[in-house]
Amino acid sequence: MSNGLNGIVKAWEAKLKKSRKAAKRRANSIFTAMSVAHVDDDILPVDLSDVETAFPNGDIYTGQWAAASAAHGHGKYLWADGHMYIGDWRNGRITGNGKFIWPGGATYEGRFKNGHLDGEGIYTAAAADDFYRGSFICNVKHGKGSQNYPSGDHYEGHFRRNLPDGKGRYKWKNGNQYIGHWRRGGMNGNGTMIWANGNRYDGTWENGLPRGNGTYRWVDGSFYVGIWSKDQDDQSGTYYPSDPQSGVFEWDPQEVYSVGLSDCRVSKCEEISVFPSDMSVDWASDEEECGGEMMRRGGSEGCSLGSESDLSFDCGSGSLEMGAGVKWEEGSATADESEKSRGVGGTARNHILIKPTKKQGLTISKGHKNYELMLNLQLGIRHAVGRPAPTTSLDLKSSAFDPRDKVWTRFPRLGSKHTPPHQSCEFRWKDYCPLVFRALRKLFKVDPADYMISICGNDALRELSSPGKSGSFFYLTNDDRYMIKTMKKSEAKVLIRMLSAYYNHVRASENTLVTKFFGLHCVKMTGPAQKKVRFVIMGNLFCTEYAIHRRFDLKGSSHGRLTEKPESEIEPTTTLKDLDLNFIFRLHKSWFQEFCSQVDKDCDFLEQERIMDYSLLVGIHFRDMSHSGQPLNISADRTPVGNADQNIEGAQTATLGSNIPARAELTVRKNNGEAQLVGEPTGEYYDVILVFGIIDILQDYDISKKLEHAYKSFQYDPSSISAVDPKQYSKRFRDFIYKIFTQDS
Repeated sequence: MSNGLNGIVKAWEAKLKKSRKAAKRRANSIFTAMSVAHVDDDILPVDLSDVETAFPNGDIYTGQWAAASAAHGHGKYLWADGHMYIGDWRNGRITGNGKFIWPGGATYEGRFKNGHLDGEGIYTAAAADDFYRGSFICNVKHGKGSQNYPSGDHYEGHFRRNLPDGKGRYKWKNGNQYIGHWRRGGMNGNGTMIWANGNRYDGTWENGLPRGNGTYRWVDGSFYVGIWSKDQDDQSGTYYPSDPQSGVFEWDPQEVYSVGLSDCRVSKCEEISVFPSDMSVDWASDEEECGGEMMRRGGSEGCSLGSESDLSFDCGSGSLEMGAGVKWEEGSATADESEKSRGVGGTARNHILIKPTKKQGLTISKGHKNYELMLNLQLGIRHAVGRPAPTTSLDLKSSAFDPRDKVWTRFPRLGSKHTPPHQSCEFRWKDYCPLVFRALRKLFKVDPADYMISICGNDALRELSSPGKSGSFFYLTNDDRYMIKTMKKSEAKVLIRMLSAYYNHVRASENTLVTKFFGLHCVKMTGPAQKKVRFVIMGNLFCTEYAIHRRFDLKGSSHGRLTEKPESEIEPTTTLKDLDLNFIFRLHKSWFQEFCSQVDKDCDFLEQERIMDYSLLVGIHFRDMSHSGQPLNISADRTPVGNADQNIEGAQTATLGSNIPARAELTVRKNNGEAQLVGEPTGEYYDVILVFGIIDILQDYDISKKLEHAYKSFQYDPSSISAVDPKQYSKRFRDFIYKIFTQDS
């Protein structure tokens, strides 16, 4: 036995003496209580003894032993070939916390289950600079972890079946790094490569190479936007120099493939040849059993990786979570399957059931009635955003907000001096207050190249299934970042009228909850109809890495604010209303204080601009779900994961309105119709992530709303209808919001 192993044995023997005394005290206390309880994994059997046994095959076991059974408790097993395990045993199996040492010097320290590396642990190879720290399932790196490679490279993120898969960051020894999505050990999906010299590529990847929409940026501000492919025939794009006067407008993207990525290979690490679950143990210890039957301990029961999609990352929704394919050992935590109901105006809903999330909308392809409109919109955006312009200042002159500040551009099919040829119909394009919206995009930290890729890239827009109550149509970009809404002329006038106040408000309130506007445009078709379509580009509130399981549009009014859908018909994309809401949201103290302060500021701004009929749109992600799709309850005294200073592991940074950790308490209404806007708390809590913001802020209290208020006031309680004076609307809205959002105790 080597000196190193001798030292470990001596240290273990000293530790063993202490553990023997502790075990005896524990066993005595169990007998003294004489109470019946369920068997807990951590409770040792009563008949324990301390043994030190040398087996006929040369193996040695020292530690605690359960009578008529095998090793149970703490013990050390030294195999004749030099492998050693020190740690917890259960009924002869390596289970619990422990350390396994290979003869070559490699070690694993962490959690075991039935002989498998299973749970959180650290594997250090014989070469000390090769180590992994993170999650294992059945001897496989699976889940969140970090890997140091012998080459000096480092990866931190998600693994599946020993390979980077999901979301992660890989940093090469030379200083280059990739941040984004992985699949089977290769860069795949959306990601960013940042070279040590400061240049970077943002876009989509396939099999470790740029493929699809992407942007390459130089440190001097130049950038190339286009469709990427290693096959030059499939490559297309435009180069935008930092200095348009330089006259250089050509660049070969193949340089990235041949030079830029030549030293960005993903390293390999040492493979584990023998696992503890592969080792045999011989518990025959007396002459009557001298046959020494070799028992294969640590089989695969209760341990499964499930299907290929267990650890799934949907690049569209950006949602990262364990899938339903993982098989849990019998006796593990499961959902409370009992039915939960709540009263809503005399009706009751069954227990909450979450259906799988799907992408919203229908892709606009050739043949769609709005296909040409989409092409025109994309051509106009590319022209408006991509054309050279002086550096944008955030200090704008009053003339920039003048309603007459608009730019018309003609787009003939054959192209012109300023526009490219295209296959759509001829049209005219109008930019409203272009300097203001360019400044807003800068204020909201929107990169021009990313903006163009999202809206004008190779991927088509998606049209939502039905227009809103106003008759407007909504479109989503393929990456879900932006929403495009067609507008009535009156809405466009309201936005232009309040644009100066809006700009000053969002500039002064970094964490404002009001809708973010990025552009206001108009497309005018040629031909007899001379059709005009006005539209605004906004941020999509639900562009988050979390799947949105429930969404609510909340105004604080009760008339007509019930969806009247049974639970079985509610989809994750269904927008529920005030009387459908069956939760109170409890925020951490610092989040709650910031939330209240910002709601007050935003409501004051909207009231001053005579705006009403706005809503708080709330999206809920349930963090713990059963296999049947039911949210799992948490204990009432459990605090939400994450707070103002602590983000959830693997999550995007939480900001006000985005990815906020909270507890949602289930509520139930009494059977009294619309009188009870907020239900009674039940004491049932769920661990949730919230996304929220104030939307529909372009409706002023005009003559049509005044008439609506007068008409409905004769038929219904005036306080229950949506159409009320902006001052009254603001007060009612705040009163309601501060009842459903509270400080967590």
